[in-house]
Amino acid sequence: MSEHKGKAAVVTGGSRGIGKAIVLTLAAAGFNVAFSYASNQAAAEEVEKAAKTFGVEVLAVKADAADAEQAQALVEQAHKQFGRIDALVNNAGIAKDNLLMRMSNEDWDKVLDTNLSGAFYTSRAVARIMLKQRSGAIINLSSVVGVFGNAGQANYAASKAGLIGFTKSLAKELGSRSVTANVIAPGFIETDMTESVPKEKLLEHIPLGRLGEPEDIAKTVLFLITSGSYITGQVIHVDGGLVF
Repeated sequence: MSEHKGKAAVVTGGSRGIGKAIVLTLAAAGFNVAFSYASNQAAAEEVEKAAKTFGVEVLAVKADAADAEQAQALVEQAHKQFGRIDALVNNAGIAKDNLLMRMSNEDWDKVLDTNLSGAFYTSRAVARIMLKQRSGAIINLSSVVGVFGNAGQANYAASKAGLIGFTKSLAKELGSRSVTANVIAPGFIETDMTESVPKEKLLEHIPLGRLGEPEDIAKTVLFLITSGSYITGQVIHVDGGLVF
């Protein structure tokens, strides 16, 4: 923990599921953490309280990932509070599933705005800070669906695939200042987003024979931030062998 004391991270969508696990894992490792949440203040306060038990500074900010001004404000508040930002984890995401012929313009736009544009807004804001520091790590949470697609999720798949190309471009732009950019593509993880999915059907396609846990993703995030200084522009599949 002492090794990372004083370092700071920003996590979007940190009040539940994978985001919550990432916030708590980083806090346990000694990082000061700022995280955003969309609407559930009670859940955010719980995460904030739990993270503070590790003796670090924690900042919970209500912010819509799809709003450029709010994304900018999140990064600015974190930088003002901590004096530096060593890692950005773009985890905030939504799904509004429907078949293409039934998908509304609104559902298309909302998913792309939150999942893809949100990562653009925060990455643009944090890049200036990291370039000046000559260090930093940006990690964008994509999905296996962004790699192989899925019927009924054209908007979600497009947003998650877009994150991959976006991140590879960031890696090329920021690498000269020792700033890394990578993608983590989770498989099927035990969260509220997979509660309604028939588990037996999924397990048939997962060589490890189980769904992942949010902590599986959080530990990969921590590795990339703390030990991945020579890893950039990569897509790390954390999916139990689902994608080869």
